[in-house]
Amino acid sequence: MLKLPLIHFIFLLLISATACAQEADSTLLKNISITDRALHAIDNKYSLLDKMIQRKTEKMLRRMQKKELALQNKLQQTDSLKAQGLFAGTQAKYQDLLVQLKSPIDKNINNPLKEYIPGLDSIQTALHFLEHNNINLPVNKLQSLQALGKQIRNVQGSLQKANDVQQYIKEREQQLKNQLENSGVGKKLAFINKEAFYYQQQLAEYKSLLNDKKKLERKLLASVRELPAFKEFMKKNSYLGQLFGLPDNYGSAASLIGLQTKDQVQQILAQRFGSILPGSSTLSNPGQFVSQQIQGGQQQIQQLQNRVSYLGLGGGSTKDLVMPQFQPNKQKTKKFLKRLDLGYNFSTSQSTGLTPNITDIGLTVGYKIDDKKIIGLKGNYKLGLGKGFDHIALSNEGVGFGGFMDIKAKRNIWITGGFEYNYFKAFRNFEALYNLDIWQKSALIGITKKYKITGKKGGKLQLLYDAFYSRHRPQSQPFIFRLGYSL
Repeated sequence: MLKLPLIHFIFLLLISATACAQEADSTLLKNISITDRALHAIDNKYSLLDKMIQRKTEKMLRRMQKKELALQNKLQQTDSLKAQGLFAGTQAKYQDLLVQLKSPIDKNINNPLKEYIPGLDSIQTALHFLEHNNINLPVNKLQSLQALGKQIRNVQGSLQKANDVQQYIKEREQQLKNQLENSGVGKKLAFINKEAFYYQQQLAEYKSLLNDKKKLERKLLASVRELPAFKEFMKKNSYLGQLFGLPDNYGSAASLIGLQTKDQVQQILAQRFGSILPGSSTLSNPGQFVSQQIQGGQQQIQQLQNRVSYLGLGGGSTKDLVMPQFQPNKQKTKKFLKRLDLGYNFSTSQSTGLTPNITDIGLTVGYKIDDKKIIGLKGNYKLGLGKGFDHIALSNEGVGFGGFMDIKAKRNIWITGGFEYNYFKAFRNFEALYNLDIWQKSALIGITKKYKITGKKGGKLQLLYDAFYSRHRPQSQPFIFRLGYSL
């Protein structure tokens, strides 16, 4: 008679605990700190990335189509039969790929992307959890979540189409190389290799952006990450969870039941592989043997990772890479802003009888053509500070502008050249600057040493020779020393 009430009591406790947990989760979910405006900003990020992937893929397909047509015309002049067989149907294939690229995503496919990208998987699973957890979210927030989820699926679809195109281009590039390597069209084959390699590199850059969660995305994930209900949902519904089919008790002590211990594994190794040591019937140290094998494998993996890192493909797959037949330009696939090299420099000069104390402030904006060449513009402003602490007076003492080019010579030594126009007179309004005939002209050549200050900050020392110094009135010094810093 006592068992039934006890069972009822335990059952009620379980129901109560579950209800409390659900109520706590519901309270937290209703108080998600991320706003509709923030969700819209995240949506815009993925929308822009989706357009970039499609635009880049379409541009690459059209360029490949054009290059193959030129290659076909070139081969037609020397071997028409081979040209006809090798290029039959290729133009139609490119048109088909272009049509597929612009076709809508199949709504019945939950994960259009057949590749695991951790950052994308986390944000998508969080959105699914918020949409399907039976929480009474405000209508506007729910609509924003649904719109963001749809946009992420579009990005997945576009990226999968891009992966399919990349695979076709890789196979096509290899086929053309095998058939035409000794046919006198090596230059045109090199162009196709460049297209295939840089497209592969660009996709890797896009994938790294998907893994790079910005502040708003981290905030959205933080809103649900610590919820017990989300952890369970993530385990069962994430791309990784579906891929490996994690058990219900994953991560608990119960999941370890039945697994072999380290000693048991070493015993099995000694029994089965004892003959691998010459002159020994048993494996003398199974643990050491396993460690050696693992270490050897890790070294090979590291070598592959280093090679992939050198090629700038760290964000993509390490298999089936298009290997460049040229020296890659690592700057080519970077965004415009990431290719800018911003810096500043300043110097001071003491007061003379005619001029006040002057602080010369300069700014430089360089554009990285490749890893060894930077071209840019610079400007400077001379601020007068008066003739001492007892006579402080701000004044405009001059301005300047110019251009420069840096070419890497060796390690951190660069060859620098450029031109400058400097106005060395005090002025009160900009009208006084209009007459360029009274500006001092300089033609500069010299060396620059660049060095690291911190992880992202750097400095540079410049020694420049002014080829026009003798033309200046009064005559200036031929050598100029400058100290600069990067922003």
